[in-house]
Amino acid sequence: MSVLAPIVVADLDDPRVDALVDEHLAEMEPTAPACSRHALTAEQFRVPSVRLWVVDDGGPALLGSVALKDLGDGHLELKTMRVSPAGRGSGLGRRLLLHALDAARVGGATRVSLETGAGEVFVPARTLYRAHGFVDCGPFGDYRQDPHSTFLTLAL
Repeated sequence: MSVLAPIVVADLDDPRVDALVDEHLAEMEPTAPACSRHALTAEQFRVPSVRLWVVDDGGPALLGSVALKDLGDGHLELKTMRVSPAGRGSGLGRRLLLHALDAARVGGATRVSLETGAGEVFVPARTLYRAHGFVDCGPFGDYRQDPHSTFLTLAL
C-alpha cells in the first residue's frame, strides 16, 4: 500500500468503487441507527451533483475516498471521507481532505460543510476537520438535529 498513490476521479464502473462503498456502509452500520446514518450508496455517486475521488495505487482495493456534493449557492458537502484501515494514521486522510478543499475552491465554492458521527469512533475524523478550520454548526441541507451527528462547516 502506498499512501502517496494518486488521488483520481473515481471510475464508477470499477468494481473496487462498489467494494469501497460497501465497506464504508458496513463500517458505519454499528455506529448509529439507520435513520442517523447518512453515507451515500454507490448509485448516489452517479448523480451530477456529486463528485467522488479515490486513492488508487493499482492494487486490488482502493485506499481511500472523498466526495463533494453540491448543495447549491456555493455550498458543498464533504461526503465519504474514508481511509482504508491499513492506511489510517498515515496522513492519507489529510491529503484527501486537502484535495477536496482545493477542488471546492477551484470550483468557486464559498463553504464546505459535513455531517459526521458524534460517537467516540469519530474523534479522529472530527479532530482532523477541526485542525483544518472546520467549526461546529447546526444542521444544513436536509439534515435535522440528531444526537448521533456532529455538523461542521468551513468558510472558504
